[in-house]
Amino acid sequence: MTCAYAVRVALMKFPGVESADVSLNKGLATVKLKPGNTIRPSEFWEAIRKNGNTPKATRVTVRGEVEAGGAQLKVSGSNEVFKLNAAPAVASQLKNAVGKVVSVEGTLTPVKDLKAAVPLEVQTVRP
Repeated sequence: MTCAYAVRVALMKFPGVESADVSLNKGLATVKLKPGNTIRPSEFWEAIRKNGNTPKATRVTVRGEVEAGGAQLKVSGSNEVFKLNAAPAVASQLKNAVGKVVSVEGTLTPVKDLKAAVPLEVQTVRP
């Protein structure tokens, strides 16, 4: 069994995963999720670590309600809340979206402590 195969199998075990493609040469795992899934990125990071690899920055698209003056996002269908970091132009979009449900695209970068909160570095906001 190759390491890439082991990581792919570990990722595919999560309910809500539609497909997973892993390239250790590229240092990239691409996971397509089914709508309505409740998987947390930290769960993927833990599976990657258990297979002897180090998780890196994770590109995500998250749908949820903007709260706290645009400083956080409550994920739809879960109790998870992400602290949001954004450049000024995007931050003003977030402030204008308070109380609204939006899709946020950005990056989460894992830290050693998988229980620690990881801010979502926001690149785009869409209704």
